[in-house]
Amino acid sequence: MDPKTALVRIGDGGAPGRGLLARIARGARHAAEELGQRILGPDFDDRVRVLVERYRTVNDPFGFDPEMARRAAAVSAFFHRVYFRTEVFGIEHVPEGRVLLVANHSGQIPIDAAIIGAAMFFDANPPRVMRALVDKWTATLPFVSSFFSRVGQVVGVPENARRLLEMGELLLVFPEGTRGVVKPFTRRYQLEEFGLGFMRIAIETATPIVPVAVIGAEEQYVSLGNVRWAARALNFPVFPLVPQVFVPGGQLPLPTKYRLHFGEPMRFHGDPDDDDTIIADKVWLVRQSIQHLLSHGLAARRSVFF
Repeated sequence: MDPKTALVRIGDGGAPGRGLLARIARGARHAAEELGQRILGPDFDDRVRVLVERYRTVNDPFGFDPEMARRAAAVSAFFHRVYFRTEVFGIEHVPEGRVLLVANHSGQIPIDAAIIGAAMFFDANPPRVMRALVDKWTATLPFVSSFFSRVGQVVGVPENARRLLEMGELLLVFPEGTRGVVKPFTRRYQLEEFGLGFMRIAIETATPIVPVAVIGAEEQYVSLGNVRWAARALNFPVFPLVPQVFVPGGQLPLPTKYRLHFGEPMRFHGDPDDDDTIIADKVWLVRQSIQHLLSHGLAARRSVFF
């Protein structure tokens, strides 16, 4: 068969064309499967089984769905391992049982929380489901609130935090709150004031605190500050001014390289109802630990992107 006839047969779906297209399709599927396996890792199914077994008999009061969490983990694997190329340090410091992860917060949208959650699933042994406290206004968002609940996130009120810890869960909090999200680019990696509530709950429930420094999130979007009138008009808690989102493709975060540094557990004792000044002294120790991890990590990195 001459080349011209072969091209016609391919275009018309003739037998040679079907065979070639079938081989191309099989090759593409095989390549996609190999890529997926590399991203998820060879032990992805084993890690999922550990978590399914953990929650098989647990009637989660917040609507956690292990199957939805598995799908979310598969998606987050791409950002964790390919897009942000996360390096994880000290994750072995996270003890078994209930734990309070306390981290710096930034990035305008909670990608930092998703990457910490991915690290706890993909890099911790055994894998853990991370539960995070989210801002109360998210409960008013259609679909978002339901999705958050199904992947294990809960509205950030003390009663929910206390109940999760009593269930033996791994809980993430950002004591900077929205102050961390809207701080301008010029103040990156400079911690804002911490709230005191997480310390009272940690003392009350005898929960160890693991400080976490997130490096990379504070450059993924360049914020110029908070537009208060826009936040009020949209009924948002904050409205960061991020010029890059007006550039085609700028809605995606910059592919900065994430580095997570987990510190050693910190344990605090006393009366959870102590005066604010006493609680604030203990919170200061956690804040200083995170700032130390940030300073050490920033001094060690070679580049924002590599």
